[in-house]
Amino acid sequence: MIELPVYHLTGLANYVTVWLVDILQIYHKAARHSLDKTPSARPARDDPLRPEGAGRRKGRKAMKAFLDEDFLLDTDTAKELYHGTAERMPILDYHCHVSPREIAEDQVFHNLTQLWLGGDHYKWRLMRANGTDEKYITGDASDFEKFQAWAAALERAVGNPLYHWSHLELRRYFGYEGHLTAANAGEVWEHCSRVIGDGMHVREILRKSDVTLLCTTDDPADSLEWHEKLAADDTLETRVLPAFRPDKAVNVEKPDFAGYIDRLSGASGIPVTGWESLTAALDARMDFFAARGCKVSDHGLDNLCFLPASEAELDGILKRRLAGEAVSRQEMWQYKSALLSFLARGYARRDWAMQLHFSAQRDNNRRMFRLLGPDTGYDCIGPGVNLPDLARFLSGLEESGELPRTVLYSLEPGDNAALVSLMGCFQSPGTAGRLQHGSAWWFNDHRLGMEAQLTNLAAGGLLGNFIGMLTDSRSFLSYTRHEYFRRILCGLLGRWTENGEFPDDRPALERLVADISYRNSIRYFGFEQYHLRGADTV
Repeated sequence: MIELPVYHLTGLANYVTVWLVDILQIYHKAARHSLDKTPSARPARDDPLRPEGAGRRKGRKAMKAFLDEDFLLDTDTAKELYHGTAERMPILDYHCHVSPREIAEDQVFHNLTQLWLGGDHYKWRLMRANGTDEKYITGDASDFEKFQAWAAALERAVGNPLYHWSHLELRRYFGYEGHLTAANAGEVWEHCSRVIGDGMHVREILRKSDVTLLCTTDDPADSLEWHEKLAADDTLETRVLPAFRPDKAVNVEKPDFAGYIDRLSGASGIPVTGWESLTAALDARMDFFAARGCKVSDHGLDNLCFLPASEAELDGILKRRLAGEAVSRQEMWQYKSALLSFLARGYARRDWAMQLHFSAQRDNNRRMFRLLGPDTGYDCIGPGVNLPDLARFLSGLEESGELPRTVLYSLEPGDNAALVSLMGCFQSPGTAGRLQHGSAWWFNDHRLGMEAQLTNLAAGGLLGNFIGMLTDSRSFLSYTRHEYFRRILCGLLGRWTENGEFPDDRPALERLVADISYRNSIRYFGFEQYHLRGADTV
């Protein structure tokens, strides 16, 4: 056995100790690295002791702030087009459902629930999807309780356009920069209540939104008394015009049809007893609307089955229906085909544009329809447009030279390309984009839906002639939807430009943005006479 001197044993012990410490340090570092990669071992995001930025790998791209000034603008070109042109354009809302009476009386809203949740079935649907009791949606809960219920639903709405719209509205109208949750609903309510103060006026909202003109949605039997008052009001900065929506006269199969015809008779002064008197009454009402500035009509159609009929057949169908008899499916479509054709010819003579909204399947929940009525959140996307019959309808009008400027919308997104291709069959000299593919609508007015509509129109037609966005809304805070659309438009044009798919011709790009955002709609609907602000911008 070899004996080592004491100093050798001491040195060896020191060496082994140092070696063991090194091994333990290496092992400890490896273990820590492994634990850092394990999600369950990471510090909670709300840990007050966690340093700012802890847990991020070095060199990781900085996360964009929520809803910052460049929201949805993912290229430099998009940012320049939006901030340099689109952001500065006023708003023309050629199709909406706001009340002309509320504008005439300068309605005052006293809290967020009155502004946000009254009549907004978009929000009601999300609240029901969150399991909210109807008491907090359309029932008798307090305004604050309804707002709390909406906040609880909204924080679950990731990916839904309502999440973006709601927060854009909080920023643009109330200066609230955070995000709404169930936990901070009280704080947001108090913040917005301070901004609202004694009340937020409709006309103040229109001014803040820079709305130069809007078209409401009005029944032929409406007196238009509120429009007359608005036309005589020199203090109103926004031009408000009626739009002709004769759905109740078209829907011969509805239970309330005969009662509505009585209303139409009273409004027109022409007793409707058959086909001839019906068309005379509607003709008189079109004249009445035209005298009050109407330039736009609108139809909500589930679909179209174009069936011709003689005037004698139409007269018999109408008389039997007014007597309380039911009509067959064939008779219903014969009546609708003839009346839509008659109305379209009337629009053409008056130089109106015709909007056709297709493929909404309405009132699906019959129990809730009986409780709450129509337009309360129980509609859905219906079957796609019957394209051959729509083509026959348009062709019949074209044959007689009476096809008006027409905007085609479908709630079925699969109809986009087909409608764009059909439009190309009926364009004509004199009007750029006489037939239009309407903006992504209702269940499609989200980012993917808007981009699909824009790209389909660009691929099959002339995007530069598009008449742009509308709100289709009952809320006066919905004008941020125009901002949302314009950001998406600029994002798309920016990507095409930076990918080399369109030249970096800034004057041309700026004209496209200004036209699609605002100016094309002025020209298309014939609103030049009003000399609207911003019509010559860019």
